[in-house]
Amino acid sequence: MVLCVLEEMRIRSLGVIDDAVVELSPGFTAVTGETGAGKTMVVTSLGLLLGGRADAALVRIGAEKAVVEGRITVPADAGAVVRAEEAGAELDDGALLISRTVSAEGRSRAHVGGRSVPVGLLAELADDLVAVHGQTDQQGLLKLSRQRAALDRYAGDAVAVPLAKYREAYKRLRAVSNELDEITTRARERAQEADMLRYGLDEIAGVEPRAGEDVELAEEAERLGHAEALASAANAAHRALAGDPEDPEGIDANTLVAGAQRALEAVRAHDPALAALADRIGEIGILLGDVAGELAGYADDLDADPLRLAAVEERRAALTQLTRKYGEDIGAVLAWAERAARRLTELDGDDERIEELTAERDGLRVELGGLAQALTEARTEAAERFAAAVTEELASLAMPHARVSFDIRQTDDPEGVEVHGRTVGYGPHGVDEVELLLAPHPGAPPRPIAKGASGGELSRVMLAVEVVFAGTDPVPTYLFDEVDAGVGGKAAVEIGRRLARLAKSAQVVVVTHLPQVAAFADRQLLVEKTNDGSVTRSGVKVLEGEERVRELSRMLAGQEDSETARAHAEELLATARADA
Repeated sequence: MVLCVLEEMRIRSLGVIDDAVVELSPGFTAVTGETGAGKTMVVTSLGLLLGGRADAALVRIGAEKAVVEGRITVPADAGAVVRAEEAGAELDDGALLISRTVSAEGRSRAHVGGRSVPVGLLAELADDLVAVHGQTDQQGLLKLSRQRAALDRYAGDAVAVPLAKYREAYKRLRAVSNELDEITTRARERAQEADMLRYGLDEIAGVEPRAGEDVELAEEAERLGHAEALASAANAAHRALAGDPEDPEGIDANTLVAGAQRALEAVRAHDPALAALADRIGEIGILLGDVAGELAGYADDLDADPLRLAAVEERRAALTQLTRKYGEDIGAVLAWAERAARRLTELDGDDERIEELTAERDGLRVELGGLAQALTEARTEAAERFAAAVTEELASLAMPHARVSFDIRQTDDPEGVEVHGRTVGYGPHGVDEVELLLAPHPGAPPRPIAKGASGGELSRVMLAVEVVFAGTDPVPTYLFDEVDAGVGGKAAVEIGRRLARLAKSAQVVVVTHLPQVAAFADRQLLVEKTNDGSVTRSGVKVLEGEERVRELSRMLAGQEDSETARAHAEELLATARADA
């Protein structure tokens, strides 16, 4: 079976490192070196490859950019490969090539399998490839939220399934509660809005306007206001066209046109062009007759009634009151009334909506209570197994009398959900507060690990937690950055032994200052500076044979050539080989 293995990293212009290649073992690799030599840059480099935050301060002074490249062998069906190929990446002889560039200005770029990708993709791949643990991670373990997340991760589907359902119901409850709060807290504003709409609708209904009525009345008012002038003009035009009965000698348009037509009719047979003109004059005569008739009818129908004019102006004034408030014309006023009626229906339905939302909220709280109870039961069961497994691991880490347990509790809240007959507070992760407790020796009361564990004990607790995870939710590669800080002697030997056992099922990389830990490594890398204070390609090298003994001697006594230290170093290596 092909496992995911980080084979090597090349680091250029990062911190004190000028140009170095870090070759890692598929099993247990220990990275050692004097303080300030650049060991932490190994962790920093891997962090960049895993999508960590880029910082321009990481770029070596005088360099334009820092570059980290990594080669990871992966099985073709690994989740990380599938996700990378979706982004257009290609494997290189069964390996995934990842690179990260950080410019001196702080700009960052990422490449996977020869394809430029968002930095966020690196973080996604990291979830499947590497688990990084350092001093900051130990501090993270002190947070209750991280402890709950660790327990949930260990519990697996027993918690994940009800938690997914719980979160869905929780999200809906939040939405319902927010809408209910919005309706009830704005009740006064909504009532005022409803009163205003009712007043406007009543005012419009009292006038009963018709679409286009304002235009029609404006035309009628204009006509009635000038009735005498219109009648006089119509009569004068009629007389000009049809003649004046009181002046039989007068000449009108119809008479003149008729005379013209008769003159042409007499000779039209002699010229088709003249005949056509005669026909057109005939058409003019017919048109003049029609117009004269309509003028006569217009004058007879024209009403100069002042009472009608007053009624029209009064109606126009009523419509103007509406257009002044609700729209530029009657069409806009009627449109406002239609919108207002719909809005009023919504506002009048608030009471009904409040009842619906209240019922849904109460139902969701009951549902959440049931799901929260299932979560609590699953966490409680998993906590017993998790604590027992970690306690067993601590016995192998020179803490034989330590006991780990979980305190799973809830907080009363009258506005919460009911669980086991209690009304307790709830959040997006359920109702449980989860706290990891440690009793370091018999008779000691269990206390939160933040208060009950020393730095060295906390390191071992975290390592024990990770070893337990490795048996249930394995990660291909583990990177530990000085998690053995504050530990020494026999405890350090046990940590080295445990890391070696973890390396049997996964790749383990440890940055350490303890020779007892480094001795158990399958490969030991030494990071050392040159005279100018930089780490070059030759500054990260694999230690074997005599060189490894000398480095372990330096780590033990600060002197590479101390006979006592050398004997101790050889003894450590022999112990590690025998344990393997």
